[in-house]
Amino acid sequence: MMNYRKFGRLDWQGSALGFGCMRLPVIDGNPAKIDEEEATRMIRHAIDAGVNYLDTAYPYHAGNSERLVGRVLKDGYREKVKLATKMPTWFIQNPADFDKYLNEQLDKLQTDHIDVYLLHGLNKQRWQPLRDLGVREWAEKAIADGRIGHLGFSFHDQLDVFKGIVDDYDGWTMCQIQYNYMNTTEQAGTQGLKYAASKGLAVVVMEPLLGGRLVKPPQAIQELWNEAAVKRSPADWAFRWLWRQPEVSIVLSGMTTMRHVEENLASAAAPDYDVLSEREMALIGRVSAKYEELCPIPCTKCEYCLPCKNGVPIPRLFDIYNTGVMYDKANYARRMYAALTEAEKATACQACHDCEELCPQQIPISEWMAHLRAVFEEGKPLTGGPV
Repeated sequence: MMNYRKFGRLDWQGSALGFGCMRLPVIDGNPAKIDEEEATRMIRHAIDAGVNYLDTAYPYHAGNSERLVGRVLKDGYREKVKLATKMPTWFIQNPADFDKYLNEQLDKLQTDHIDVYLLHGLNKQRWQPLRDLGVREWAEKAIADGRIGHLGFSFHDQLDVFKGIVDDYDGWTMCQIQYNYMNTTEQAGTQGLKYAASKGLAVVVMEPLLGGRLVKPPQAIQELWNEAAVKRSPADWAFRWLWRQPEVSIVLSGMTTMRHVEENLASAAAPDYDVLSEREMALIGRVSAKYEELCPIPCTKCEYCLPCKNGVPIPRLFDIYNTGVMYDKANYARRMYAALTEAEKATACQACHDCEELCPQQIPISEWMAHLRAVFEEGKPLTGGPV
């Protein structure tokens, strides 16, 4: 049976597992072409098993995630969940845009209200202009007229910025942060988690598996997991580490297959889902340290850097490089890179730096592209990074 957790100051409990609708199954590898039949089956199965929080956003799946979710929630499913989506904050130019995008999203989602409306991807640069345009006052009116149930924000920046945003408005109900056992000091981190919870905010966690990088461990990591007395999947270890912390309200998972759904539901329904011994916590600490040794580029494949105006598939290139380094598969990585078209290779990068302004991980993308050129096109070793 699904476990439920306190959701900040609200008199409502959220399922330990939330369904994130950013990585739904697609057709022919095209993120804009959602496999609607399979996605519907997965989401409804999760809801039937007790998941009561769905998260989507304006840009997910090239704008089609909200449309799909709207259709999935027909036949009585809308009443079974809290629905969260996000304002495309980067498109906001004037106060009229607040209503423009909210009403468009309501239409796409085929609903008259959004339970939790988030300001998407807040950082130091985005928050002040939105505040100056009157987003707080606008949100209160949208709550009053029933189009929004509660206001929150998702976040990608440093801890001091996070605390400043939390303190800048008394009307926040929740926040959504990137958090996992590899990111305890990155962005909001553990301090931000505890700070927000101390202010009465629900904290929803995204990227619990670091864009899937924690799911299929290299041999050196698996050998550490094998030392555990109780055997668990890498995903289950990551989820339990999060659920062990009472400040975590919901853990979102972007599930791509029904197998992901079944496995994650089993983790969230376990009677001891939030229990880890001190020895097990120490093991996770060792795993984290080993990952830090192995993984050169901290890309989570969130795709905020896309589309690149030059057509460079940035996360794909980073994944090829990380796979080669972490799994000691240099030849495999070189073959994968060689199979790309010229337009997809690192040489297509013009070092315009536009993507770096969008990257939540603050990766120096253009510098890494130069390094990838040196490795894959000039034959330098698959080690190190940009100088």
